[in-house]
Amino acid sequence: MTQEFLQGSDRRGTPRFSINASLTIFSGQRSILAYTRDLSNRGAYFYLPSADSKLLGRDLDFMVELPPEITLSAVCQIRCKGRAVRTDDSPGNLTGVAVEILDYSILKESMHAA
Repeated sequence: MTQEFLQGSDRRGTPRFSINASLTIFSGQRSILAYTRDLSNRGAYFYLPSADSKLLGRDLDFMVELPPEITLSAVCQIRCKGRAVRTDDSPGNLTGVAVEILDYSILKESMHAA
């Protein structure tokens, strides 16, 4: 698990954190597994298998599981509605996706660790 505040030449208005967290994208009846590179309250960047990237639309529903190191309490699942703003080809048959978070809600907190 990596957590690091990204700064320097970053011009975003809200802080983002380098977080490797599980992310699930919901596309029709399919669930696509992915993982985050970084995350803020307004956006995320995540990786998914390139073959699955063809299933993504511009608007996305996804869930992120935040570990206790981030929430400072229990594992927390956040359900998000977002809009893809950029995709990048990445090494290892992965596609990187930058998404703007439009809305989110906390689904549950549990005591188990990720």
